[in-house]
This record gives sequence, C-alpha cells and structure tokens, in this order.
Amino acid sequence: MTNHSSLDNTMTFTSYGLFRPINYFFFTLTFLAHILSIFCNVLLMLLIYFDSSLHKPMYFFLFNLAVNGLIGGFAIWPKIMENLLSETQNISFLACVVQLFWAYFYLGTAYTTFSVMAYDRYVSICKPLQYHSIMTPGKVKTLLTAANIVPLCCVSIMPYLISTMPLCRYTIKNLFCDVMTFLNIACVKSALVNLYGVGLVTSLVVSPCIIVLLSYAVILNVSLKASKDAQKKALSTCSPHLITFVNFALAILFFAVYYRYNSSLPGEVSILITVDVFLIPPLLNPIIYGIRTKEIRKCFVKTVRKRERFLRFLL
Repeated sequence: MTNHSSLDNTMTFTSYGLFRPINYFFFTLTFLAHILSIFCNVLLMLLIYFDSSLHKPMYFFLFNLAVNGLIGGFAIWPKIMENLLSETQNISFLACVVQLFWAYFYLGTAYTTFSVMAYDRYVSICKPLQYHSIMTPGKVKTLLTAANIVPLCCVSIMPYLISTMPLCRYTIKNLFCDVMTFLNIACVKSALVNLYGVGLVTSLVVSPCIIVLLSYAVILNVSLKASKDAQKKALSTCSPHLITFVNFALAILFFAVYYRYNSSLPGEVSILITVDVFLIPPLLNPIIYGIRTKEIRKCFVKTVRKRERFLRFLL
C-alpha cells in the first residue's frame, strides 16, 4: 500500500475524455456564462456599495451572497476551462485540495447566508416595529461574520483529513475535486472522514435549511392573517430569496444524490450537476434579485440614466 497523498503527486481528470474540437464549443459557452456571472455579481455589489439607499441589512446580506457567488465560480471554472483546452487534464494534489476547500466553502457559506437572510425577512415582516432595534449594525456584522466564519472553520479541517488518507489511485471522475472522489480512490475507507462529512452536512446544510423553513413558515402564518397590501409587500420582499434558495437547495439535493450513487449513473450527469450547483446559482441570483427587488431596479435605472446624461454632456 503506497501513500500517494503527498503534495507533489499529480492527479488526472477522466471525465473530459480526449481533446476534441467540440471542446472549443463547450469552452466558449462556459467562458461566456462565467464572464456574465462575474459581471452580474460585480454590478450588484457596486450598486449596493455606492447607493446609500441600499445600505440596509437585507442588501448587506445580498452583497455577501454575491461575493460568495464569485468565490464559487472562481473555485472550479478556470480549471475546467483549462482542461477543455488541454490534451492532458492533470492537477496537483495540493491544487486539488485547495479547489475542494473553496468549493465546499462556497456551498457552506451560501446556506449560512440564506439562513441569515431568512432571519432578516422574519424580523422585517413579523416584528416590523422592532426591526431597527433588533437588526442593529452590530447584529448585522455579527450575522455576516458568523455566516462566513462558521463555514470557514468547518471546511478548514477537511483538507487536513484528506491529506492523511493513503491513496491507491490518481483518477478523478468528476469535473472538479470533491470529497467523494478522495473517498473512492483511498486505499482504506476513512470512517473519520465519513463521520466528519456527515457533521459538515448537518451543520452547514441541514441546520440552515431548518432555519429558512421555520422562518418562512412563521412568515406565511403571519401573512395569511394580514391585509392584502401586507401580503403583497411580504411576497415582493420574500420571493427573490425563496426563488434563489429553492433553486440552490434543489441543486445541492441533486449534487448529494449523484455523489451517493455516482457509480451507477452516466458521466454526463456530473456535468449537469456541476453546472447546476456552481454556475446557475451565481448567475441567476443577482439577476433574480435585480428583477424582483424594487429598490435594486430603481437604483439600476437611476445609475443608467446618470451615465446617459454624463455621456450626452461629453458629446
């Protein structure tokens, strides 16, 4: 039994197949989607940062979600695009572990951010008169810090556990590095890694989901007893968050099911799952919030009009 978990080992992706001209087509699609995702998230972040009317807890959390979307995109897509244009799809062990860390940090932070956003909506709708006394600047900073630090601490242990596993193979069947890959190619199944993975899912996925579901159950109960105008207001403020959360939760569900039964499913499913988890949410989240959130729409239109007037003045 040879331990291949040292930092100088090279691992090979096997899901890309041989280099073919069609890879240029997939590279182009991936590149355009990734660039569009970057543009949408950066635009949303700039709008929130520069417009003082958006300096509210809800938009601070949304800013954090946009930053996390950029992290998720940069975690895997540059390497995927490189592999599409390369005749050999290799990655060093160290780079693979680093990619795994940022990919799982993205997943965990997305869930914790959704949970604090749900809590914010709960306070806003169910306790409107107490909102400003509850969601103080200090409270918002604490929630934002927790939404990032908790996943960071939880995920940071995983690379160390992975590095201690003796590996018997160097092949990666997925498009990127993930925990199940290392478990499948390890010489000995690690009960500790399995157990820690369960704890990771419980703390970063199940618990935030419970918070979101409970928050919206209470919101729904309160809204049903409110006036029609109050119901419309609650729907307009909550629908973007619900749409993005449901989309992300379904993507993660498919992700978990695939990696539980990946030995019996076709390899093309890996591509769909990767796109569904790491490309669609970062791309759709800023678009959905931009379309469905009235204040962001107003801010965007105001910014565009200012630029038009400035260009007319120059011309």
